[in-house]
Amino acid sequence: MTVTLTIAFLVTLGGAVATYLYDDKASLGARLCSGVCLGLGALGLVGFVVASFIGLTGTAVVISLLVTTAPLLILLSSNWRKQVQDDVANSFRRFSNSPDIVSILYVIFYLAVLIVFLKVFSRAMMVDPTGMSTGDYNNFGDLPFHLSVITGFAFGNNFPPEDPTYAGVSFTYPFISDFIAAMFVRCGASLEQSMFVENIMLGMAFIGLLHRWAWVLLRDRLAAVITPVLVILNGGFGWVLLFTRANENESGLFGVLANLPPSLTVIPETTWRWGNAVSALLIPQRGFLMGLPLAIIVFTQWWLATEKEEEIIAPTKKKPWKDKGTPTKQSKYSVSSRRMVAAGIAAGFLPLVHAHTFVVVMVMSAVLALLIPRWREWLTFMVVASAIALPQLLWSTSQTAVSTGSFFAWEVGWDHGQENPIWFWFKNTGLAIPLIIAAVLLRGEGYLIKKRLLLFYLPFTLCFIVPNFLKMAPWIWDNIKVLFYWWVASAPLVALLLARLWREGAVKRVIAVVLFATLTLAGAVEVAGIAFRSVKYSLFDDSGIRFAEMIKQRTPPRSLIMHAPVHNNPVFLSGRRSLMGYPGHIWTHGLNFVRREGDLKRMYLGGIDAEQLLYNYQIQYVVVGPLERLVMPVNEQFFSQYPKIGEVGEYTLYKVQRQ
Repeated sequence: MTVTLTIAFLVTLGGAVATYLYDDKASLGARLCSGVCLGLGALGLVGFVVASFIGLTGTAVVISLLVTTAPLLILLSSNWRKQVQDDVANSFRRFSNSPDIVSILYVIFYLAVLIVFLKVFSRAMMVDPTGMSTGDYNNFGDLPFHLSVITGFAFGNNFPPEDPTYAGVSFTYPFISDFIAAMFVRCGASLEQSMFVENIMLGMAFIGLLHRWAWVLLRDRLAAVITPVLVILNGGFGWVLLFTRANENESGLFGVLANLPPSLTVIPETTWRWGNAVSALLIPQRGFLMGLPLAIIVFTQWWLATEKEEEIIAPTKKKPWKDKGTPTKQSKYSVSSRRMVAAGIAAGFLPLVHAHTFVVVMVMSAVLALLIPRWREWLTFMVVASAIALPQLLWSTSQTAVSTGSFFAWEVGWDHGQENPIWFWFKNTGLAIPLIIAAVLLRGEGYLIKKRLLLFYLPFTLCFIVPNFLKMAPWIWDNIKVLFYWWVASAPLVALLLARLWREGAVKRVIAVVLFATLTLAGAVEVAGIAFRSVKYSLFDDSGIRFAEMIKQRTPPRSLIMHAPVHNNPVFLSGRRSLMGYPGHIWTHGLNFVRREGDLKRMYLGGIDAEQLLYNYQIQYVVVGPLERLVMPVNEQFFSQYPKIGEVGEYTLYKVQRQ
């Protein structure tokens, strides 16, 4: 674990120092938040390239670390080193020498967020003597899949990557977040520790980057703090379900609060679909956890790089890259270009981090280039982003078995079912949409939302409009991966409106509090439920975990294993190749699994063609355990003819490959 924390610290430091090359307006905290995302993103991408040639070895980790921390070399320059030292000294001085009330409130805010995230992410994956479980209902299906990706890289030498749930096809699902966790595992961390460290780092960075983005957009301290809260505690009117259930509970509302439902924002078999950011996205959608903060870095640099000329030429404190005296127009264009280069690098990481985020970023850049025509800056961004992203896109789409036709179709109203789309959205997002409209239309001495901010915001409305007409993934709910960026961009507008109301007298202050509560109560209750409930959703029992360890010890890393097509088979903890996992995961990846599923069942039946099918699929090992017996008929007499490699509890592993 010490090695993992050291690597995490060094890549964060390297990423933070790199921000001095382009961002002359960032605080030390913002630099560290950017450093987390840029450092980890670079570590994952560089590490994957290196490991593809030499495997995920200690040498691969060292080489990747050296490349990722290369920005630290600028500290060899006395000018750069002094700039960093001054920023660190000023930050410590601000909080140690009679800190002002704003600084104290910031510390309280971030400590509160840290405590919540520590509790929440500690329950994302739990291991105890009974087995492995999760405290987030929405993570029940996703966690085993991500574990299969991590163990495949860490223990299975999965290079070039095959889909961990469907052996023999290229892995096109964005995996860099899981690859980073695999690097941590190879450095001695447990699966639980590797995910926890990465989750906490990226989660806190996301909050800090949202705070900084809202500040540069709005220049309003209160609204800047409200924005990340609105984003991570999003939810609609799901909180009304608490009162509905209270009427049915003998102990009333206190009884419901003592036994909270698994979710108030996304409920299976209902039209409650607007999942909370923490429970439905940041915990289970690990690619989103890294993609979101990288996108916020991009958006922030876009905004700063396209400021009006008279604003960016205004003198600021001296920086190492500036000559003495007033900056020239050309030097300031250079600063804008550097910002766009940095934004392009961050965007370039995205194809293998989170593909939907990459699409959003590139489409938004194209539309913004039309609305804010700073052609030199936008061209710089697109060239840099494309140079890094295109090789990833070409690699991931070559020889893919994914059916692209399964990703796109007309679908009006997102996941509204039979419900009226207007009512569906009002129920799911509460007062969010009316408040966005109110923020845009509100006038005092002028419009609350200034023209430049409105122009910057408008393209993000496409992130709401398009997914309401077009299915963008085999599973329609996955449209939320685009929809959520509409809310990320809308939250600052709503926050600015709430901040305005807060400052306009006691009555409006009460209104602001009530509105804030309606927007965040469902999400807050859901996050609190994950953090403080004792409920656990069991995934792997102790026998299954020990069985996976036995597989790792007694089978070669690239072995192909047949097992029950379920999401939580112990094979996924071993890193070995799986003939077929959970059909729900395979379907969302755009793969056609029907024939293989039928063949798998025939092999377990042990019929006349079973042996030939085992040979055709080149299966080396077969699992016969409680999950296999549960989901389909198993001819155990047929498999008893093969050598028994090992047995743990009710789990047995047979070697079926003929020599």
